[in-house]
Amino acid sequence: MFFHRSLLLGVRTFAVVPLLVLALSSPWGRGRRAELFVMWSSDDPSLRTQIAALSPTVSPDEARQVAYTAYMTGRELHREWRVAWLPGIQNFLVNIGKRKGGLCFQWATELLVRLDALKLQTLELHWAESGPNTNAEHNVIVVTARGQPFGEGILLDLWRYSGTLVWTHVGTDPDYRWAENKSELARRLGRTTDVASKQVRSTTKSN
Repeated sequence: MFFHRSLLLGVRTFAVVPLLVLALSSPWGRGRRAELFVMWSSDDPSLRTQIAALSPTVSPDEARQVAYTAYMTGRELHREWRVAWLPGIQNFLVNIGKRKGGLCFQWATELLVRLDALKLQTLELHWAESGPNTNAEHNVIVVTARGQPFGEGILLDLWRYSGTLVWTHVGTDPDYRWAENKSELARRLGRTTDVASKQVRSTTKSN
């Protein structure tokens, strides 16, 4: 996450926001153009509608919970971390110790933990990364129907607009190309040890 890249991204908001307003009125899936959507309020139905539309098996109530939790997480952390308007400025303040949080992986981790606490039955969470192991690395959370491929999911990004939730189909992000990292998901949730211990118990029983 280069400072200059995220700074320019924030500046572009002036030009992009009007386009986002128009994008909200466009039908989902019509050619799946490269576009971003903004969740403007906790009652905004756009995201929960699209999550529910991922599969007939998705619970509408779980779709509502995910959308609401993602939105509120952004609002709460924006206040708690005293987030600057431009993400690049927030990155700088975090790196010099003036802010507690606000780097992209921190937004993604906090969102992941809160969504995981919902104990979702019809939806599945994924850790997504773009430009891994580079200074331009970015991380978000992707939600799919349970058992659905990562590439069919919807990404939830709190970093890009400083706590305001933006979302889109994982394959139509105009700024990033995303890949799933399952081991990082497990690590962020602290499950790596649990998985390893289960494997040991399974091996012991088979012997």
